[in-house]
Amino acid sequence: MLDSLKSSLKAGDLRKKILFTLLMFVVFRIGAHIPVPGINASAMEALIKGGGNILGFFDVISGGAFKRFSIFAMSITPYINASIIMQLLTVVIPKLEQLAKEGEEGRKKITQYTRYGTVILGFIQSLGMAFTLKATGALLNPGFGSYLMVAVTLTAGTAFLMWLGEQITEKGIGNGISLIIFAGIVAAIPGALFRIYQGVTAGTINVFSVIMLIIIAALVIAAVVAVNEGQRRIPVQYAKRVVGRRVYGGQSTHIPLKVNQAGVIPVIFASSILLFPTTIANFFRGKPVADWIIDAFRWGGPAHTILYALAIIFFTYFYTAITFNPMDVADNMKKYGGFIPGLRPGRPTAEYLDKILTRVTLSGAIFLAMIAILPTFVLLTTNIQNVYFGGTGLLIVVGVALETMKQIESHLLMRHYQGFMK
Repeated sequence: MLDSLKSSLKAGDLRKKILFTLLMFVVFRIGAHIPVPGINASAMEALIKGGGNILGFFDVISGGAFKRFSIFAMSITPYINASIIMQLLTVVIPKLEQLAKEGEEGRKKITQYTRYGTVILGFIQSLGMAFTLKATGALLNPGFGSYLMVAVTLTAGTAFLMWLGEQITEKGIGNGISLIIFAGIVAAIPGALFRIYQGVTAGTINVFSVIMLIIIAALVIAAVVAVNEGQRRIPVQYAKRVVGRRVYGGQSTHIPLKVNQAGVIPVIFASSILLFPTTIANFFRGKPVADWIIDAFRWGGPAHTILYALAIIFFTYFYTAITFNPMDVADNMKKYGGFIPGLRPGRPTAEYLDKILTRVTLSGAIFLAMIAILPTFVLLTTNIQNVYFGGTGLLIVVGVALETMKQIESHLLMRHYQGFMK
């Protein structure tokens, strides 16, 4: 693996992509330490401790920016929410669906709408934060000017992170938005390990519980890798065609249907959706409706756990349906003389692919849901408090790392270097 890493650094354009991505990580970490003016940091820390695991997990996703209430305190969640809304509207609104089918130009237009939605959602969320920080004592000088300054600063920070993610996707290596979340979670791991170490030295955490936590983490990582690499291969045969003096086709291949076709996207989507209302409700503590939401949907509670699992299963199917269309695959196979042995080309092939994809996706969706709700059971098993990253964090970190490694692998193979995977 070290030889492959050296090879990746020897390839000029790949080295530039990796260095550019690392540089963007540095910019992200610097921004996570730039505080919003007029905020009492100690009051924010107390708010997170009082808000329970939901705000703690939000702080982990933002890489500690929420606890410091820096310019990146909202992280990239408004962009994720805007993306979810835009993808749902693409299915419902015919004009947006037509744009999505127009190729690169249509996708650029949808991306532009998503950016506008990110700014709108970010401003609404940040304005709600600004107006409610006064109740927690975190806003030092309450007033219209302070509210507007906080809202504009946080919205600008989210817009900058959105731009940063797009730059990583375009000029770096990997998916920029996923890598920003990845960097935030990885940056929070040393602090979590230090808190566990403090608990062990103070005697509040049992050493056996730490060993159990390490074993569970290792099993989760192994399971995530196995499921992400697992696939159902559908055999495809191409008939021979004679064009002039050349013979085309006649070979056998397969369609790889991945168990986890959607990757870590459903977990990120579900986390962002469930974080939004509970986070806002935590700022309105004392109000009857807000207290009911906090109590009913507390992190690790029955309602939150069930909704979280159902949301992950829904987004797994939703995102898989967007990325893989059985009818389009069947039409393309028919166009080039391909067929699945024992099935007629066209609609029967599409129905067969859809049936197999539904079954395979169900197992992947259930696995994602089980890993995501794992922290609740880890807490019961190890009794270690404040392990915010838990299964969801490990799932995102391992999933993003695998996808990024595959992109580096493809670059190396194109240049005849030996890849990471042997």
